[in-house]
Amino acid sequence: MMADLKERLLPSRPASAANLRDASYRLSASGRQPLQGVDVLGLKKRGQGLRSWIRVDASGNSQVIEVDKFSMMRRCDLPARDLRLLDPLFVYPSTILGREKAIVVNLEQIRCIITADEVLLLNSLDSYVLQYVVELQRRLTSPNVGEVWQSEGAELNRRRGSRNFENMFGNSSPDYLPFEFRALEVALEAACTFLDSQAAELEIEAYPLLDELTSKISTLNLERVRRLKSRLVALTRRVQKVRDEIEQLMDDDGDMAEMYLTEKKKRMESSFYGDQSLMGYRSTDGVLSVSAPISPVSSPPDGRKLEKSLSIARSRHDSMKSSESVRESIEELEMLLEAYFVVIDSTLNKLTSLKEYIDDTEDFINIQLDNVRNQLIQFELLLTTATFVVAIFGVVAGIFGMNFAVPLFDDPNAFKWVLIVTGGCGVVIFCSFLWFFKYRRLMPL
Repeated sequence: MMADLKERLLPSRPASAANLRDASYRLSASGRQPLQGVDVLGLKKRGQGLRSWIRVDASGNSQVIEVDKFSMMRRCDLPARDLRLLDPLFVYPSTILGREKAIVVNLEQIRCIITADEVLLLNSLDSYVLQYVVELQRRLTSPNVGEVWQSEGAELNRRRGSRNFENMFGNSSPDYLPFEFRALEVALEAACTFLDSQAAELEIEAYPLLDELTSKISTLNLERVRRLKSRLVALTRRVQKVRDEIEQLMDDDGDMAEMYLTEKKKRMESSFYGDQSLMGYRSTDGVLSVSAPISPVSSPPDGRKLEKSLSIARSRHDSMKSSESVRESIEELEMLLEAYFVVIDSTLNKLTSLKEYIDDTEDFINIQLDNVRNQLIQFELLLTTATFVVAIFGVVAGIFGMNFAVPLFDDPNAFKWVLIVTGGCGVVIFCSFLWFFKYRRLMPL
């Protein structure tokens, strides 16, 4: 299924260079200049902004379209800085932006624009992008999406009292999500799954390496741990950004209300049809003539009062209805974000535990190295003390080697007694140093 979708979503193969060269040769042979009267520079400039997008509508149908930047801006009513977040040539942190008519999603490999009727995804050969399209189509084309909760709709509506979910979603199910929320849910699921798999791979590689490092400290193992820690820091930063983005959306009710595109589209359509009905009422009643403008002098005041009262009543009714629907939509979206916040927070906890394990391993290695360093210092101290004791024999030899007459030189046992006395003094001095080191607790003896 993935291969069929890949072949269907890839753009058609362009004409070969040989065919283009033959066509240009035939045109030149016929006496006409190739591309005569065509603005080649203009075509090149306009072609630079074309990009391949995968369009998935609310019915689950997908197609590949070529749209330039400005057409996409007009189509989705987005500024240029929002489209810049989706540029694959630049690396931007994960972002979820709610706009008037679209939701801009930049979550790892998933870079798309979600509207109330369609999802525009940057065409890519990445497996996660194709999996996103397949999963979204599966959820959109699954049968009986609204009938699953049909039997429980009345009971849940009675439990929730005055909450009217039929006006909100057009379905009796409180758990039925509109199109943009389902597309956002698939994007969040794809991003969380990708980050969790990266964290799991890092865990599988990290723990055996750290255990090996504790048993054998070498330059190669230290270099591998350094690379592992740099990857861990980069992955933690990405997971933290996704978590902060979800948490920021959950803390801001205005941003969550802005992301409810289906409700805003319904309100705009109802407002438009309400204005049309009001125009028809005024035209049939004789208060307003559509064909000719009304002068302020000849217009009756009763018509103005009626129009003003109708507009005020309609605005109050729309504001009350919109506030209730916004409150419900915030609740549903907050539940959706909270579920994936728990998932991404669990991934962050895994990475935090791995980082703590690495820090503990580094502390253990530092303790081992400090212990070895202390042992070397103690050995050096003992060696220095022994060198000092041996240096006493050199001092005695230097004294007796001077060129002067001493009666001790005539005694045949003098050499033996000099060695005994010098050795005894050296032993006493060495033992005195050891007692001093033990008294000062400079080394365990």
